[in-house]
Amino acid sequence: MVEHSTSSSLAGTDAADGAVRQGSLHRTLDWRGAFWVAAGVPPLVLFSIGGIAGVAGKAAFVVWMLSMCMGFLQSFTYAEMAGMFGNKSGGASVYGATAWLRYSKLIAPLSVWCNWFAWSPVLSLGCAIAAGYILNSLFPIPLASSQPVMEWVTANIASYTAQTQAVIDYIAANPGTATDAAIQAVAQADGVAALTPAFRTWEALALKIPGLGTLHFNATFVIGVILMLIIFAIQHRGISSTAKAQRVMAIIVLVPLLLVGLVPLLNGSINSMNVTGIVPPAAAYSPLDGAWNIGGWTLFLGAMYIAAWSTYGFETAVCYTAEFKNPETDTFKAIFFSGLLCIVFFFLIPFAFQGVLGHEGMLAPEIVDGTGVGAALAGLVKGGAVITQILVILMILALFLAIMTAMAGSSRTLYQGSRDGWLPRFLGHVNEHGAPTNAMWTDLGFNVFLLALASDATGYFYVLAISNVGYLTFNFMNLNAGWIHRIDSPHLKRPWKAPTFLIGLNTCLAFVNAMFLGAGAKVWGYSGALWSGLIFASFILPVFWFRHYVQDKGHFPREAMEDLGLTDHGDLGPRRAGILPYLALIAGACVVLFSNWFFQLPE
Repeated sequence: MVEHSTSSSLAGTDAADGAVRQGSLHRTLDWRGAFWVAAGVPPLVLFSIGGIAGVAGKAAFVVWMLSMCMGFLQSFTYAEMAGMFGNKSGGASVYGATAWLRYSKLIAPLSVWCNWFAWSPVLSLGCAIAAGYILNSLFPIPLASSQPVMEWVTANIASYTAQTQAVIDYIAANPGTATDAAIQAVAQADGVAALTPAFRTWEALALKIPGLGTLHFNATFVIGVILMLIIFAIQHRGISSTAKAQRVMAIIVLVPLLLVGLVPLLNGSINSMNVTGIVPPAAAYSPLDGAWNIGGWTLFLGAMYIAAWSTYGFETAVCYTAEFKNPETDTFKAIFFSGLLCIVFFFLIPFAFQGVLGHEGMLAPEIVDGTGVGAALAGLVKGGAVITQILVILMILALFLAIMTAMAGSSRTLYQGSRDGWLPRFLGHVNEHGAPTNAMWTDLGFNVFLLALASDATGYFYVLAISNVGYLTFNFMNLNAGWIHRIDSPHLKRPWKAPTFLIGLNTCLAFVNAMFLGAGAKVWGYSGALWSGLIFASFILPVFWFRHYVQDKGHFPREAMEDLGLTDHGDLGPRRAGILPYLALIAGACVVLFSNWFFQLPE
């Protein structure tokens, strides 16, 4: 890898003639391009719309709206920090990490690492859902009431009697069922199994990993890997090519999705009973109404916890600062207009879904696991079979859109972490198109592993719950970084400066996010999700130690120091904020631990 400073001019260009430097990201993007790259965030609502309905009940659409409002307010802190570092890529976590650098060499890379392992799983989770859609289209499982199944039952029902073990087991599980009805039900289930394409049930290997889960190398895994490789190939040609592909897909996907959200409002399909009487459910995934007691608030906070993973995600619009033609003006525009786009979709789609389907409709298994969302979208506009198939195709494209956004952003986080001396050097390589290919390959390899873990519904939500521990940890640290930069780096130019009251408000929201983290991680069926996420976050320590103390002999790269306005890379500058950053960390940890102890799931 070629190491060089980027401080004397914009990263990736020569000060004299603007020629692209070898080994650097290319400045080929304006704010519109970043907007289109970030346009993959709105479809994230489809990843967990059923899961959030399951734990929030009738309050689900309120969760989406509140979470989106928080994300939009928080983005103003990120916009200010992004403008301060026009030479950096990698997003808000990189810009915020520099604020913590003076206070501990270990804290700064933690922010970058947590942001990366929160965003990166979008690849595996999105590919898992997309693979489910493709399997349903090419290798459908027949319905129990379908003609082929009924013909199978007619041909084989004579082989079932009251003494058949499966019939006995069915009656035991369903007391009061007549023998003839039990025989019919068992025969139909066997007919579905017999007529299910073998590829749907094929599994080459199931590998159990203690304390983590089971890796499934099955049909979902195979299709998911193929999809990842296709997305990798598109992004291999650089951010400009990626933005063009994103723009086309975004228009194809978001316009129909917007119409699907608007039609129920315009044609009177919204049932007011579905969006009034706002209460959490009696228990997670229960169709019964609960109450605003400790158990109910725990479920609500759990929904806020997982919604943040989607609604805050448009901050990825500032991942490309080092690739902006004019970062001083493009940075704020990119995140601001991306936020407005997300407000429209995160307000509209959950409200329309819940207003038409109701709480019980949102609990359907195919809505919870995401594979039936396309058909549900068709139901919102009362579409027939053709409309359903069109929307299923659009769902696959929507997932592609989200996955493209995730790979573009998370790979640049790895890239900049390498350039700043926090992650291994090999991640700082870019190809002739300005694409950080080594970081992209690392993302791909990590997600192949996660895809095997997420290839069934249980593993899917486990990956989501753990990755979000990292995301809320990053948000807590980054929102506090806003005021630390104000105190420690007043000399750095701020092309756009957030109102001071917003910096203060967002600092308060940092501790609200800490409460979500402590209370919410346990809601998703994994009592140890919080601790698993924190353990994974600690993996950065040996990685950073190797890079900093073995490869770099205890010094940070010159370009990283110059970005902070420091010339001596052995001196990290004065700590004007004193002990306040440490107090913020201690207070945040206390909020997480107290919330985890105080908030308990309903019995």
